[in-house]
Amino acid sequence: MGKRIHILAMGGTIAGKAGDSTATTGYQAGAVGVEDLLAAVPGLQEVAQVTGEQLASIDSKDITAACQLQLVKRVRELLLSAEVDGIVITHGTDTLEESAYLLDLVHFADKPVVITGAMRPATALSADGPLNILDAVRVAAADSARDRGVLVVLNNEIHSARLVTKMSTTAVETFQSPVGGAIGAINDGVVVFYHGAELHHLPNALSVSEKLTSQKELPYVPVLYGHSDDDGRLVKLVAENGAKGIVYAGMGNGSIPERVEAELAAAVEQGIVVIRASSSISGMVTKAEASYEEAGFIASGLLNPRKARLLLQVALVCGKSAADLRKFLA
Repeated sequence: MGKRIHILAMGGTIAGKAGDSTATTGYQAGAVGVEDLLAAVPGLQEVAQVTGEQLASIDSKDITAACQLQLVKRVRELLLSAEVDGIVITHGTDTLEESAYLLDLVHFADKPVVITGAMRPATALSADGPLNILDAVRVAAADSARDRGVLVVLNNEIHSARLVTKMSTTAVETFQSPVGGAIGAINDGVVVFYHGAELHHLPNALSVSEKLTSQKELPYVPVLYGHSDDDGRLVKLVAENGAKGIVYAGMGNGSIPERVEAELAAAVEQGIVVIRASSSISGMVTKAEASYEEAGFIASGLLNPRKARLLLQVALVCGKSAADLRKFLA
């Protein structure tokens, strides 16, 4: 009896269909159903007892909070089930790192949860999806993958959900972890971990996941991208239009132009939580100017802006304070 691995299919490029086998762009994402997706992977059932379920059939650029919360709910149910030993999720790559991090925040079990995708559609001559699925199932079925949080597996590499990001628009090796690197690999079918990823799920993750599953949407938290000559008018606009939090993707170490800083400080005084992140691809956002601390801005640490946004949304749902966020991100 092998491990029982359940696959949740969300659509994306990995399930994409194009009219020409040489086409790697201009395809319809999510067009291939989970049964056909799994049938295209030779030897899959030799690795584990694999079952599949179609949870969504979307291009991941169009994913909504409601869809992500549905995913959280279904993963929670499967983690609590005695009939499942591990979970694999096939997902579009545009927002894969976001869904992975959201699941990681509320991961409460030692069962592996592995997310994979593809950069080329299922109909492409050089489709990377089948091997990525096979590798993801291998990882989900590995005892060494237990108690490591949510893992992202593509291109024979294993990454932590917290640190991985999409680096290239089209390359198959697009998913990388600029800080820390891959935590493991699948070498000729053998799962190897180089080192452990530090677990960073929220305290009381089981109850937090239950709280999330009762939500129909998440609080409005926009990411604003810093640039030269930014005058802060977008900060004022979102503050006047219901933002509960703001993530500002500043320059370098989360640097903020003076005019923007003034508007963000005003937003904090209105009760809006502000996180300073960076538009740089690598590095940690730490304390910087004293005025940032005095205004109450929170440094994002190792989180990129999109992941900082999700953390802030979950924190707001759960009633976490700015002090709680500071401690978690330290």
